Amino acid sequence: MKIEDCLKRILDIVCSFLLLVFFLPLFFIIAILIKIDSKGPVFFLQRRCGANGRVFHMYKFRTMVKDAEALKKKLKNEMDGPMFKMRNDPRITEIGRILRKCSLDELPQLLNVLKGEMSLVGPRPLADDEMEGDEQWKKIRLSVKPGMTGLWQIMGRASGRFSDWVSYDITYVQKKSLFLDFKILFFTMFTVFSKVGT
Repeated sequence: MKIEDCLKRILDIVCSFLLLVFFLPLFFIIAILIKIDSKGPVFFLQRRCGANGRVFHMYKFRTMVKDAEALKKKLKNEMDGPMFKMRNDPRITEIGRILRKCSLDELPQLLNVLKGEMSLVGPRPLADDEMEGDEQWKKIRLSVKPGMTGLWQIMGRASGRFSDWVSYDITYVQKKSLFLDFKILFFTMFTVFSKVGT
């Protein structure tokens, strides 16, 4: 393992552990609100592809109704690619909208980071069928661990264009460094806090 990769892993372990301890009380509050708001489990687990195509279960707080996957077939995808994205998705619960606006639904992924399945920074983890159509992009993004945040989250999230997602993933892998990771983490915090205030 390269020194920079080793330092990145140490950063992931230390930060994810400290953040999990810090946010533990919030986890309990969110869990209670989710159970009050709608029927279903507190956490949503989804199979995603990690580094070298290794499949793992990504953790999120559930933000949709229990039968969300079945209802998706009746909805129109607003992203021009294999990933499903809809601005005003009717499947999202009331608490779910708040969690998504503040990006709190992503907090359980700190467990994935601590386990080594994800990193704090990297391409977003996707399912295998969400990477169809561009084998080169798939190969490049699977050469590194997926991340909780990345270039697309801070620069292209509002675009809705699949080509932008591909471009940001490739750029990150080609230019990845600890400095770039710190820069992305800084702008991610700025983006999250700015949305909380709106």
